[in-house]
Amino acid sequence: MYYDALKTFVTLVEVKNFTKTAETLRMSQPSVSLHIKNLEKEFQTKLFLRSPKLLKITPTGEILYDRAKQIITIYEQTKQDILEQHNSIKGELKIGASFTIGEYILPSLLFDLQKNYPELELHVVIGNTREIIQSVRLYQVDIGLIEGQTNEKELSVHAFMQDELFIVSSNNHKLACKDEVTVADLQDQAWITREVGSGTREYLNHVIRSNGLKVKSLLTISSNQGIKETLMNGMGLSLLSHSVIEKDVQHRNLSIIQLKNQSFTRTLSYVYSPIIQDKKNVRLFINALNNKWPYKAQSTN
Repeated sequence: MYYDALKTFVTLVEVKNFTKTAETLRMSQPSVSLHIKNLEKEFQTKLFLRSPKLLKITPTGEILYDRAKQIITIYEQTKQDILEQHNSIKGELKIGASFTIGEYILPSLLFDLQKNYPELELHVVIGNTREIIQSVRLYQVDIGLIEGQTNEKELSVHAFMQDELFIVSSNNHKLACKDEVTVADLQDQAWITREVGSGTREYLNHVIRSNGLKVKSLLTISSNQGIKETLMNGMGLSLLSHSVIEKDVQHRNLSIIQLKNQSFTRTLSYVYSPIIQDKKNVRLFINALNNKWPYKAQSTN
């Protein structure tokens, strides 16, 4: 069985160092070298180009890396399914979520899952939409929750919620006192937004382009909370999800700027690799997600 060799190979590709690989896997460095040697013999190819200062994966090594990730995922899924043959929900579920979803929407679902399935180990990774899609593609998480869509043809994407966004500012902003504003009022304004790769940033870019807005300045902050704190200090406008600003608007820390004849709505989706769609804990999570937030639309793929 080449499972241990493939696990060693994948780790070596990711940490790029024999000594660190041995430490990570708690084995000797000669054992790491032997696993790689056996794989090269099995596939009759060089997997790495080596020098005293460089360890570089070869093109054939890249092919094996992608397949090895799939093989390891299938192996571990099978092992977990066998352990769960009596229908007890246990083991782990790795969830990736974009910042908006992970920080403001997902927690209530996590509470439900932990209450109903106390033996289920939940691991949540939070990043921007681009990072979560990458984590799903590389099998670093079992399922991802993202803002908007993805062009990754290898992944299955399904909508689970409609999310409304609002233009917000401090209460002292000159536009905050207006019942509604026009596109002309939004010209030459300072904006605060999330980083490139964020679904919220992508949506703001769409709003700016579609309305022909001239931007006075653009401040990037890779945190929803950081954006809100900056707004509260009197700087600029932002476009944020209702879930992110709801409490701040209720507590009168922020003001919504209503744009005349326009609203901003996007789709939130869950994404996974078809290889793990039958994993019991993934099915459980999807069912819980759809029960909590029923959504009529079918798959976006």
